[in-house]
Amino acid sequence: MLMGEYKHNIDSKGRLIVPAKFRDNLGDSFIVTRGLDGCLFGYPLQAWQELEEKLKKLPLAKKEARQFTRFFYSGAVECTLDKQGRINLPQTLMEHAALLKTCYIIGVSERIEIWSQERWDSVTDEAEASFEDLAEDMIDFGF
Repeated sequence: MLMGEYKHNIDSKGRLIVPAKFRDNLGDSFIVTRGLDGCLFGYPLQAWQELEEKLKKLPLAKKEARQFTRFFYSGAVECTLDKQGRINLPQTLMEHAALLKTCYIIGVSERIEIWSQERWDSVTDEAEASFEDLAEDMIDFGF
């Protein structure tokens, strides 16, 4: 399981250190793609394959399904850890997530999320301000 929050810097070559606590779960290579809410999602290969099976079941006749699948897959890249535990992020993904220098890598169950510091601060401020309301809404999801 991937959990926790880590702050790291992206170097001038677009390399980002993956926290050591995440490396075992992610493996030597994993998939990074555009995520929701302006971040990047990173999936271990096994979790990516399971997600692919779900995406294959989306109805091709539905425009929204085609758009989502197209956008999700077109940004996907396989990232391989170097000897220092870094990955090299493509410019297109860095632009999608507004990654400049300081960013946060967080564990969210079976995936990681990579956030710019500004966006992560905004998301956490908003969630913190309404955490009790969010907790109540989770009842609708059977939580």
